[in-house]
Parts: sequence; structure tokens; C-alpha cells
Amino acid sequence: MKAVMYHYVRKENDEFPSFKFLHIDAFKKQLDYLAENFGILHPDVLKESVITGKPADGVILTFDDGIKDHYDFVLPELLNRGLSAIFYISTGVYESNRILGVHRLHLLLGKFPSGLIYHKLLGLVKNEMLSHSHVKEFQTIPYSLQNNDEYTNQVKRMMNYLISYQYREQVLDELMDEFFGGDKKIFESFYLSIGEIKKMHDLGMVMGSHTKSHPVLSKLSFQEQQTEIHSSFDYLENICIKLPYKTFCYPYGGFHSFTNETESILKNAGCLFSFNVEERDISEMDLKNRPQALPRYDCNCFPHGKLWENKKVTE
Repeated sequence: MKAVMYHYVRKENDEFPSFKFLHIDAFKKQLDYLAENFGILHPDVLKESVITGKPADGVILTFDDGIKDHYDFVLPELLNRGLSAIFYISTGVYESNRILGVHRLHLLLGKFPSGLIYHKLLGLVKNEMLSHSHVKEFQTIPYSLQNNDEYTNQVKRMMNYLISYQYREQVLDELMDEFFGGDKKIFESFYLSIGEIKKMHDLGMVMGSHTKSHPVLSKLSFQEQQTEIHSSFDYLENICIKLPYKTFCYPYGGFHSFTNETESILKNAGCLFSFNVEERDISEMDLKNRPQALPRYDCNCFPHGKLWENKKVTE
């Protein structure tokens, strides 16, 4: 049994020449490949596998971050093929009306040269803003498998892992104000609307939690982790009326991004299963012993899954 993870699935946009995404045409080809070689399963098959401890043969499709791509491009293709998938939502955006930090970085790095963003950050981020716990781990593991230039890796590590959360939004606000004039104009066209989430749920898609604000959970206290997880599930239950079961995936992913406490919180919250990012099949051992850290492949592990850029921006 395999699970495959997707994020942006869209068509090219010349305004964001370095924005990395899976082109909708490649997505269609990858669905053909997965269906022909493994078979694509309904998420309920995974639910039953977790309950029985027996993995089925086939692929579970998952989509992170609740972005508009999933309604505009992914949903029509799934419905056309009679497929269902799991969509993981970071619910805090509907209360804050702000683009999440991780996506602000994608927008900045997708539109402007990474070296420009990096050097601008050097003038904004002071040493006292950085958290020095996990420094070795956070400097080496995140993004090691991504095909990024070094400026991009440094920007992402600094802003997603090393900076303390009390400073992160302030710095990103300054960047967004300077380069985009804020993010209000982008917000409404970036995320799924509440109505779209409800419609997807009603059409048989499974909605799962991706926390409230998409933090690195291992950086948070036990209480902060509880709030991130419980509030997200509560919000989804309220807008979807009733979730068929609770499922979760870790922001950023990888064992460095969560702790044993996180898994305990999820289990106690009644979460049936959660996804890590680990490029291997789901085994019987995973289902029986660690359902809150199931492995999941990135789509780029399979044919037609290479992320696409319109053109390279000159540094």
C-alpha cells in the first residue's frame, strides 16, 4: 500500500516564473500511471486497513494545504475518473484571513530571485530572533531532497525552522509589504473557500487536519501542539457537519517535525491515522504499531511527478 502526497497542481503563470508546482497535464499522466501499475484506492480502504492491520494493494492520493488548485484542477479530474482523495487543511487561515508563512515564502521565491529574498532577510533577521535548539538537525535535514538552489534552501530553513515564531510573521509581513504590497489581494484566490471545502466533502472527498497554522510541531510546547491539533479538527467538524473519521498530516513532515507527544495528542484526539513524509510503502507493522506516523511518498518519486518551473529567474 502506498500513499502519495501532492501540493500545488496548476497551469503555468508567467507572473511567478520560479514557482514550483506539478503541471495539471503531468498530474493526469501520473494518475494514468498509478492506476495502471498499482490501482488507486478510496481513502476508506486505508481506514479499514488501519482497523484490521492489513495493508491493501494500491495507492491513496493525498493533497496538502487546502489551496485553490485542489478545487479548480484536482477535483474535476478526480470526479471525471470516479476517484476520491484526502485533502489536508490548515484551518487558521479562515480566522486570520492571512496567507500562511510557508506559502508566503513560496510566493516570494516563486516571483523574485532567491538571492534577492535571501539578502533582504539578512537585513531583517537578527541573531536573537533565531532559535538554536535543533540547529544541527534543522540545518541538515529539511530540503535536502528538494532540487533547490542554495539561496532558496537557506531562506526556507531560516524562516520555516530557525526563526522563533514570535518574530516570524513580523518579518514576513515586511517582506510581503515590500514585494507584494501585502497579501490581501492574493488571499482570496489562494485558498479553498469554506463553501468549496463543504462541496468537496459532500462529493465524497475526505477532509483532514493539517493543524491550525502550519507550524513545525516539534518547536511547540505540549499545550501549543494540543491547541493546533484540536482546534483544527473542531473547525473542520463545524464546517463539514461531521467528518467520517479523523485523519491528520504533519506540516513539513519528516521525523524532525513532530515528537512522541504529538503522536500521543493525535491518538487521544481520536485521530485514526496520520501521515509523515517518508518514501516507502505502508507496511503491516506501520498500521499496527505506529498509525500516527504512516509513510508517504512525494509525487516526484513516480513518473510524471517532476515539479515544473516556467523559466529560471536570473539571480
